[in-house]
Amino acid sequence: MSSHQESKTDLKKITTRTIRSKKGKEKITSLTAYDYPTASWCDEAHLDLILVGDSLGNVIYGEKSTLPVTMDMMLAHTRAVSRGVKHALLIADMPFLSYQTSIPEAIHNAGRFLKEAGAEGVKLEGGAEMEDTILAITRAGIPVMAHIGLTPQSVHAMGGYRTQGKTPSERDVLMNSAKAVERAGAFCVVLECVEETLAKEITEALSIPTIGIGSGNSCDGQILVLHDLLGLTEGHAPKFVRPTGAFRGPIIESIKAYANRTREGV
Repeated sequence: MSSHQESKTDLKKITTRTIRSKKGKEKITSLTAYDYPTASWCDEAHLDLILVGDSLGNVIYGEKSTLPVTMDMMLAHTRAVSRGVKHALLIADMPFLSYQTSIPEAIHNAGRFLKEAGAEGVKLEGGAEMEDTILAITRAGIPVMAHIGLTPQSVHAMGGYRTQGKTPSERDVLMNSAKAVERAGAFCVVLECVEETLAKEITEALSIPTIGIGSGNSCDGQILVLHDLLGLTEGHAPKFVRPTGAFRGPIIESIKAYANRTREGV
């Protein structure tokens, strides 16, 4: 029986160990999800990892950045997503200021995602400066997915959205950060908008998987925002997304058809 023919009950539950074991062997597939139906779609498509991303600030709430996202928002969405996930590994994003202020607060908030919302690990942004925090969270028994490169929560400090690792100094910082999060116990690391040759070098230098977004095809896996992939977002998606659908237009047309039918009394 091929993997595409397996029923959900035949599939083994994906764990952090599964993700680590795919390093250099099989590409890791991952998307974001923010609610029960989209989570169930992703799970039925046999994705390896589902992330409840703080990108919900942009995608669901219409915010200009992820900074306004709160713990309450993330916990609520993670609970909804967890109800639709049976197979994939479920990871939740730690929002801005939920882990940067102190290590005890970081451990407490990370634990809430597992205890209250059904997540199986957390993701947090930052490299070498987050080494001690990642180490403390993992020592508390909470798996951590690291995130370096373009880190949206630090977009103002970084001077906007741009590819990271174009200069020798940036390359050194990113390589050091990648090794720091691995040293701290992260089970994988997201490389967002990292210059492609550097992403390849980091992938080859680490024993943990790298999951890329806008960082080329040399990473051990890829992650995208589901709404970008399906063509549901307003405006143009980033070039690296390569949408597989264009559903926004047909959905709007379907709603218009309903509205017209109603107005005409049909």
